[in-house]
Amino acid sequence: MVKSQSHKEAGKVDWVLISIYFALVSIGWFMIYAVSHDNNPSNLILSLDYNAGRQLVWIGVSLFVLFFVLAFDEKFWRTFAYGFYGIGIVLLILVLFFGKVINGQKAWFGIGMFTFQPAEIAKFGTCLALANLLSDYKIKLTDNRSALVATAMVLFPPLLIMFQPDAGSALVFFSFFILMYREGLNSTIYIIVLSFAALFITSLLFGFDLTYFFILITGLGILAYQLPNRLYYMITVALTGIGGFIAVNSGSSKEILIALTLILLVLAAVLVFRKKMQFVFIISSLIVIATMTSFFSNFVFNILEPHQQERINVWLHPERCDPRGSLYNVLQSKMAIGSGGLAGKGFLNGTLTKLNYVPEQTTDFIFCTVGEEHGFIGTFTVIGIYLFLLIRLSIVAERQKLSFARNYIWGVAGILFFHFLINIGMTMGLVPIIGIPLPFVSYGGSSLIGFTILLGVVIKLDSVREKD
Repeated sequence: MVKSQSHKEAGKVDWVLISIYFALVSIGWFMIYAVSHDNNPSNLILSLDYNAGRQLVWIGVSLFVLFFVLAFDEKFWRTFAYGFYGIGIVLLILVLFFGKVINGQKAWFGIGMFTFQPAEIAKFGTCLALANLLSDYKIKLTDNRSALVATAMVLFPPLLIMFQPDAGSALVFFSFFILMYREGLNSTIYIIVLSFAALFITSLLFGFDLTYFFILITGLGILAYQLPNRLYYMITVALTGIGGFIAVNSGSSKEILIALTLILLVLAAVLVFRKKMQFVFIISSLIVIATMTSFFSNFVFNILEPHQQERINVWLHPERCDPRGSLYNVLQSKMAIGSGGLAGKGFLNGTLTKLNYVPEQTTDFIFCTVGEEHGFIGTFTVIGIYLFLLIRLSIVAERQKLSFARNYIWGVAGILFFHFLINIGMTMGLVPIIGIPLPFVSYGGSSLIGFTILLGVVIKLDSVREKD
């Protein structure tokens, strides 16, 4: 299957993507080196007892993997797409029985002093398999059956991953819905799912009473707008506003909610009498579903594991958390990034990250090192490089002639986007801490090799885009 590239094909390699790859990998190694730095830098670089030395080995292996991927015939990846997906599924099952437990997660295979995470293979296999499926002319995501098959393919690996449990790796698989949206999956599904996700979070943040009040206001506004006389509409809105003010600023919120519910029922009955039954049925159904979602949000929260509840509380209710306990990571992370100021403390001069004030500072919180040592300029530069990478991938994807190549590249762009967004958001306290690496920058062999393979196949497919 290995095929030597011609000079003509080599000239089509996207050197911009390769340059971005080397830039991010180099930044990552220097940040890992900065965290591990001591008074004997030569030993630090060469010794496998240090993260910097081990990461240098993984960078060498990744470069070999990159050139190996580029040497393969581009047809290999589509031919064995479902095979890679199957291998990923098998590995996810085997790790549940023979895996190594790290930080309470049975998500790694241990090989001597090194570990390997099968979720990386599963991501790659799912990206290939989904790209292959969507490139079949018989598959149209506007068709319910095709959409169901594609959705099942995407959701099966994260279902297995949750048994490890590893919420971070599982969440990344939802990035494939970006590709599915690009290929025609009904946008209404996204609106509904995102709306209920927002409702779920709002309920946890503000409680059921206030969320239900918001649902009632929205429902009353929509129903009242159907009244023939706009005066009735204005009166309804005014009464709702007054009721809301009383509900928020008094202890009689239950009575106000009951009164607003009765008003809504009366208004619905009036509209039914005016022969708007279908409209009332749809809005009433949405109100009932939204209310049930809000009501059961706390029930769902209570059945989560204690550490999962703590992560949500750190995100939504930091005032309830112990600054020396579950809130410690986020506080130290923000402090490290903020202490860098405009230009940072300088390379190797970071104190909070180097002295282990920030946990997992070479993996999940590597971005803190960038912020502390290089300040706003450094973080802005790193974020800019990632945005440039994502924009470049979208350009490369849209210039493909083959649908398989286009779909695969969009899938890779989605994976990188989710990792970038969640990791940086996590270090700033904008999203829950779920343990997810920063692509090409965080310490770790399996993640670096996994991202290298993902990007390597992109470069290979693009290099032969004009080949017949």
